[in-house]
Amino acid sequence: MKFAGKLIIISGATATGKTSLSIDLAKLVLKQNKKVRIINFDSLLFYRELNIGTAKPSLVERQGILHEMIDIGSAKNPLNASDYVDQTEKLILECFARGEIVILVGGSAFYLRALIKGMYQSETTSDEIKTHVEKMIEAGGNSALIAYLQTHDAEALKLYHENDTYRLSRAVEHHLQTGQPISVEKKRMDELNPYDLAQNKHPDWDILHLYLEIDKPLHLELMTKRASSMLEAGLIEEVRALLAEGFSGNEKPLQSIGYKETLNFLKGEITSNEDLIEKISISTRQLAKSQKTFFRKMQPKIQINSLTDREKASEITLSFLSRP
Repeated sequence: MKFAGKLIIISGATATGKTSLSIDLAKLVLKQNKKVRIINFDSLLFYRELNIGTAKPSLVERQGILHEMIDIGSAKNPLNASDYVDQTEKLILECFARGEIVILVGGSAFYLRALIKGMYQSETTSDEIKTHVEKMIEAGGNSALIAYLQTHDAEALKLYHENDTYRLSRAVEHHLQTGQPISVEKKRMDELNPYDLAQNKHPDWDILHLYLEIDKPLHLELMTKRASSMLEAGLIEEVRALLAEGFSGNEKPLQSIGYKETLNFLKGEITSNEDLIEKISISTRQLAKSQKTFFRKMQPKIQINSLTDREKASEITLSFLSRP
């Protein structure tokens, strides 16, 4: 088979050195007289207002390397996975048409899986159905969603917690849009093995997957240092400015790690910088644990220690670039 182009995936938990390695490998690609572009799959980097709390690569870091899917929208209008896949697939195909190597980097495993493996059929919901479901919630809360699913998709109620408004509403929207239970679609997707990247919807993409992981004690230390560095860089001031600009704090991106805790700090629920750092660190460790659980199941991949295996990563990349 003739491949459309080469795609290097760099995945891993938060604070494992993904940004640094992606930029180093992009520079390595350029040295081979090849064109390269980095595409982000970290969901919080989409939003131009969120900088410090997302550990977004700076303009200086990005200098000389084209980056995509960073600062593409506002946190007031969150991007969903379906929108991400539509935009990113288009970008990747455009890159391949120009002869560019694509480096796909991030930690949002769901977005990566959606891009490579696909999503539930008919993910795009009409505005009319979205409005209808919103009115259901306004009138009857989650109870209205649960009552609908008890009639049309009782199996879905076994999948989602009764307080999970987002997933319950998605299940109702899916049924209204397609006429089919979302539980049936989930079963179909599960049968495709969600962790097998070799079995994907892009057989003409030549894919190399580098998964980053570092020793646990050092990783814990780095996550705590990152939380401390964010405060030193002005995270509290960033959140305060967002509130002054009209953000309520209830926007989904502002309920993410770092921002949620800082909002609680500004409300007086967290009373010291030290406690704020600790709260952010705890939440970050929990996120990293769930990320590692997901990425460890993904195959095929090559595991890399981003601190000690830089030369190995370069050698693997050069070998990948040279193969037909």
